Amino acid sequence: MPHTFFNSLDPACKTPFGAVPAGQDVTFRLSVPESFGYVDPHLVLTKDREDPVHYRMEFTGQAQGANHFAFTIAPTTPGLYFYYFDLYTDFRKIYRGAGGEGFLSWTGGASWQLTVYEPGFATPGWFRAATMYQIFPDRFCEGVPNKPMPFADRIYRADKTGEPYFWPNEQDDGYLNMDYYGGDFAGIQQKLPYLRELGVSCIYLNPIFEAHANHRYNTANYLKADPLLGTNEEFAALCAAARKAGIRIILDGVFSHTGSDSLYFNREGRYGPGGAYRDRHSPYRKWYDFDSGYPSGYRCWWGFETLPEVEENSPSYEEFVCGPGGVIDTWLGLGASGFRLDVADELPDAFIEKIRRAVKAHGEDKLLLGEVWEDATTKEAFGRRRTYLRGKGLDGVMNYPFRNATLDFLRGADAAAVAEQIMTICENYPPPALNCAMNFLSTHDTERALTAIAGEPANGRDRYWQSGRRVAPNKVDEGLRKMLLGYAMIFTLPGVPSVYYGDEIGMQGYRDPFNRAFFDWNSTEERLRGPMKTLARLRRSCDAFDGGRMEIVRAEGDVLHYRRVGKTQTAEIILNRGPHLLAEEAFGKSTEVNPGGFTVLVEDNAPAHVGYFSIY
Repeated sequence: MPHTFFNSLDPACKTPFGAVPAGQDVTFRLSVPESFGYVDPHLVLTKDREDPVHYRMEFTGQAQGANHFAFTIAPTTPGLYFYYFDLYTDFRKIYRGAGGEGFLSWTGGASWQLTVYEPGFATPGWFRAATMYQIFPDRFCEGVPNKPMPFADRIYRADKTGEPYFWPNEQDDGYLNMDYYGGDFAGIQQKLPYLRELGVSCIYLNPIFEAHANHRYNTANYLKADPLLGTNEEFAALCAAARKAGIRIILDGVFSHTGSDSLYFNREGRYGPGGAYRDRHSPYRKWYDFDSGYPSGYRCWWGFETLPEVEENSPSYEEFVCGPGGVIDTWLGLGASGFRLDVADELPDAFIEKIRRAVKAHGEDKLLLGEVWEDATTKEAFGRRRTYLRGKGLDGVMNYPFRNATLDFLRGADAAAVAEQIMTICENYPPPALNCAMNFLSTHDTERALTAIAGEPANGRDRYWQSGRRVAPNKVDEGLRKMLLGYAMIFTLPGVPSVYYGDEIGMQGYRDPFNRAFFDWNSTEERLRGPMKTLARLRRSCDAFDGGRMEIVRAEGDVLHYRRVGKTQTAEIILNRGPHLLAEEAFGKSTEVNPGGFTVLVEDNAPAHVGYFSIY
């Protein structure tokens, strides 16, 4: 077997595992074969964008044909640090390979990452143990049927089974985003028993503020609920009813841009003679960047003229969002338990930190999530490394890397590569943020899970191709089985599982707007709901899933076997995507796992009392 120099995932080589708070001792232990002769190993540690520092390691003895060295350091300031080992003989160095394993090189290689975060970083305990449910408000449930449209340019969809309008295919022409199915606060409130039965303890609502598109990402009035959904008072009533059912509600905060058709910009004139576009003396004028160099005369989000960008550093805008009586204050005061920040990468870190302070002013139990599609610790935007996951900004982020890893596993990717994707996030994220990461298989921005797993890949095809396209009938059963396997991962990996409304009944659809159809309340599909309820109960009953340590046991072939270790319990999660019955060792005994199935075994850490819990 090849010699193990160092493995960052192994506590015998590095303690503690993963990210650490500033001021925490970190010990590195290196093993070098005696056959190498004389070596003088140094830990080469580089703080992000600074010069490397070489630390000579201490010789700690010989054993099993190897010389052993160690060095302990306590980084004093939060940030990203990168390290490798220099043997100081013949230019030999140890770099990071797959699975955190070190390898010998004369020519260079990748460094390991050490994330150092704020020592006081803490995240809401209720959310770490939650099961989330994401609702696109217009498409979930219409509690008050056949409501008159509050604005004349809205198209009401009485037939809830019809596909969302998309034609013609241009954003500024036709009916795209103009049709409304009438989902409202009353409908969500009516379905709270359904959600509670499913095991849901947190609802994430896509935007609810007044806006003139069904997605409501083009905010028209931050301080008023969209009248089709209901009033601010009805939202407060929904929050109160949800809290009684043990469910909290968080909102989508869209603070990088407003709608052009808004109280603040008012290009379309819906809001009278004022607004930044029509009145140079408007109090909102400084929120926007007007310049003749832009095709539209103002800076807009990704070139969409209907989405003028705001200047987040404008003092009056900051005060409007974060100050007393502002956006954060208003909605948390009405009963919301936090916010998810849309396009967090496009918000300045200083602005996010102000938002955090405004959110936490309502209590440390209030939540702040961010939309990030990559590893949030290494993310760069606008030429700067983002700092929002180090303790002064976000509590957690949307965990797209785990979604990618899960779908990769279901589609047959190399299991070891999937484990590497998962453990990279576990190693890089501060534990408070990792345990608050939002894990999911689909959202309003992606294909539906069943479509992504069993449907024909869209590969950039247009909406006409996507329209009406369904998973082939002979692939639905297999797709649902794989989808359940995916949810077994999402519910048992570090982080918080999230179900996109309708995924539990196998709803299908490619990307916007086909992934945003109205919930099929006539569905009799039960194959996912029962196991989801069981998984939600398991998360609540086993402390291994409340921040428990993550370890890969086996990742090869069709098998992914990992372990979560909590304070009082340990859980073994074994997933078998293959066509054959699997016999896998767990807790000292052989356990059978069905083809295309999974098993979760739970053992009390006290050896005198052992109990098993299995799901197939």
